Amino acid sequence: MTTLPNGLSGTDIRPPAVAGRFYPGEAPALAGMVDDLLAQVGTHGLAPKALIVPHAGYVYSGIMAAQGYTTLLPRSHRIRRAVLLGPNHTAPLRGFAVSSHAGYATPLGVVPVDVETRDALLREGRVQLYDELHAGEHCLEVQLPFLQRLFKDIVVLPILVGQVAPEETASLIAQLWGDEETVILISSDLSHFLSYDEACALDAEAVAAIERLDPGGLTPEQACGRHAIRGLLTHARSCGLRATTVGLCNSGDTAGDKARVVGYTSVAFEPLEQARLGKAQRQELLRCAAKSLRHAVRKGQGTAPEVEVSSFTAPLRSQRASFVTLSREDGRLRGCIGSLKPQQPLVRDVVENSVKAGFEDPRFKPLAADELPGLTMGISILSHPVRMHFRDEADALAQLEPNVDGIILATPEARGTFLPHVWEGLGDREDFMKALKHKAGLAEDFWSDEVQLYRFRTESFASSVAPLLQDSH
Repeated sequence: MTTLPNGLSGTDIRPPAVAGRFYPGEAPALAGMVDDLLAQVGTHGLAPKALIVPHAGYVYSGIMAAQGYTTLLPRSHRIRRAVLLGPNHTAPLRGFAVSSHAGYATPLGVVPVDVETRDALLREGRVQLYDELHAGEHCLEVQLPFLQRLFKDIVVLPILVGQVAPEETASLIAQLWGDEETVILISSDLSHFLSYDEACALDAEAVAAIERLDPGGLTPEQACGRHAIRGLLTHARSCGLRATTVGLCNSGDTAGDKARVVGYTSVAFEPLEQARLGKAQRQELLRCAAKSLRHAVRKGQGTAPEVEVSSFTAPLRSQRASFVTLSREDGRLRGCIGSLKPQQPLVRDVVENSVKAGFEDPRFKPLAADELPGLTMGISILSHPVRMHFRDEADALAQLEPNVDGIILATPEARGTFLPHVWEGLGDREDFMKALKHKAGLAEDFWSDEVQLYRFRTESFASSVAPLLQDSH
């Protein structure tokens, strides 16, 4: 018999609509299946505030959903609310729709709804009441058993997202963001009913756009939950989140044939201050870059070796922009090359930039073999650049945070970039800006209404090259 929490009556509860079809209809079988899926998945070293997870039948997408949900385990004792956003599959919808129910049932019991926040959104006109849409919708329901097995006490706020501008969805997400007790869950599958090879190509493009935090890069055929995803990406760009693809597959990899498949992914979104590589991952990245630089020196061609990306952990496989800086023993610069926008997996980006720093920096001759043992290699991983808004140069300068902000300066004719560590050699904001203009080929007193500034942060670490090569040949 189902136990109703908080004095709820049966009429307050939305009954399960897809139990016995998308997931087992009996509690023991459902609990066992969810627990088994979670047990099959390893840890990822992530601490997400938001997740994209799939919503197909568990035999098809359950393992990919588990990939995402296991990232919440390290802070499962803190999470008390899950905001669920997903597409409606049954009727047209403009805006956002909630239901009047105070709880959602599965065979595992009833999950209470955050009625107080829902009613506040209704009073504000941010959402509409639409019980009929929620009655048969599966995309939010299939998330509940995972939440029930992971969290002892949790409330949910289920919201269906229809045709709506990304900025409006981002505004709603920001309003519901909450503290560490809240997790945001976007329910979405990827491509639908393509051949296996077609789906793999299209889904790879979709997760690349997601990791670039590029709302416009996600097309209608790439994700049924694209409206909610676009809103999350817009919010992520404005508040400094980093997206990491935890996993990617399709039904041809799990329980379906490969003639007509559906794509699935799990993507974790972390605040930049938390999205840091572990010590072992940093060392792995440095070692791989150093070995690649040695390979290029030995070949004498300045060509980066091929990288088997699939052999690296999820944070190193995710799309990131990076800079690699080479320095001599006396601290003088020996080369620095990087990427401003994420276009490929981090490990490949670092490998290529390490070789370019040694061979393609126009300020230096190509690196010679006898220089390699005396070098220090520094790696900086960039956040997504966010455009700054200001009235004039004085206002722009006042907004800069010394020793923290990296800045891109752009005009129609010029561009210059400084990483955050450049602050160390300059006195103040004015000196920083003058030096950045000089690098861009502009006069120190130049200013124009056409000047655009973009702010980014970095995760930076370094090592002498020699010890990185001691354990390899």
